[in-house]
Amino acid sequence: MNHSNFQIPELVAGIRNIATLNACKDYVEAVYFSLDSLSLRARAKDITKKSLPEFVQLIHENDLKAYLTINSVIYPQDMEELNNVMDIAKSSEVDAVICWDPAAIIKALDNDLKVHISTQANVSNIESVEFYHSLGAERVVLARELSLDNINDIRKQTTIELEVFVHGAMCQSISGRCYLSSHLLGKSANCGECTQPCRWKWSLVSDDGTVIDLNGNYLLSAKDLCMIEHLSELVDIGIDAFKIEGRLRDSRYISKVASSYSRALSYLNYDDDYSINLSLLKDELSSVYNRGFSTGYYFGNSSKHNFMIEHDMNASTTKKKAIGIVTNYYNKQGAALIHLQQGSISLGDVMVIEGKTTFLEQTVNSIVIDGVFVEHAAKSNEVGIKVDQKVRKNDIVFKLEQNQKSFN
Repeated sequence: MNHSNFQIPELVAGIRNIATLNACKDYVEAVYFSLDSLSLRARAKDITKKSLPEFVQLIHENDLKAYLTINSVIYPQDMEELNNVMDIAKSSEVDAVICWDPAAIIKALDNDLKVHISTQANVSNIESVEFYHSLGAERVVLARELSLDNINDIRKQTTIELEVFVHGAMCQSISGRCYLSSHLLGKSANCGECTQPCRWKWSLVSDDGTVIDLNGNYLLSAKDLCMIEHLSELVDIGIDAFKIEGRLRDSRYISKVASSYSRALSYLNYDDDYSINLSLLKDELSSVYNRGFSTGYYFGNSSKHNFMIEHDMNASTTKKKAIGIVTNYYNKQGAALIHLQQGSISLGDVMVIEGKTTFLEQTVNSIVIDGVFVEHAAKSNEVGIKVDQKVRKNDIVFKLEQNQKSFN
């Protein structure tokens, strides 16, 4: 299987701050992100209108494209904010705005900004694609409910750029247009405040009051999308961009998923051990946060096998345990001083250090207490550890452990 004559799609990862940018910058061609308003990820507040110009500049300095997501419903009271955001997006020189509300589309085009139509528009046929094309959109992110055959049919009939999701959380409702959170708790998913009731425990009760046993209680929780083993089919169709969902995920998740898909795309140029390589990459994906994996709708309608009803949120094979914080960094020695407030650490452990601008994952190769090299340090100790890159005061230190609840 050699795809050297095909154009390898642009890999696009969702990020929320400088740390997640640093975690994926070596693996992707573009990143998408949102501000602290007008987004379906309202909890992602690290990037503001004030910080946007500097953030976009940093993205461009890493030779990546910067896509700003404005995908919430636009109400009358939001119009002034929309105008302000579009003005700043233009002056910040974002490479495109991902949106779907006609108000956002019009304002973006009026500001000479490139437009990518969000999956929130639920674009599912060629007529819809060409409608947005006629408005001036450069790219359409297709609905996640389409099959490979559907996508192939659309690709053959249009020249506009097409983008599809290849990895990440699947929503219970069509293209994320969900009202369950709003009805239950007054928190609208369409305005970025989803409380994820589809991930709660539910019981199925018959008309006579009998509770029906379905071997689980997470009846609405869809498995995560994972197309790592099927990228070649999408490349053959001629998809322009692959999107990784996860703007609220941590830096380790973004790094692991982005690097796995980057390597999977590089394998397309080689015949040897292709399937084996992809299987190993899927194992790596299983090591970070997931709800189990499925291929979504790509190979037909979703079924009960696309739901993980018997387990709770995290099915990863490993988990991060917080063990302390960085109290100092010594640049000349390339070492961090770490206060082990919550746990111990030993030589050979894999530690993760995260902060707003920091992401580091490495094996612990040295531990020093009061100038003495040791093999193990207990909780409450302050230790010096050689680190592979700069870390910062108050960065959180984690230790990777096996997740006993894993079912991958």
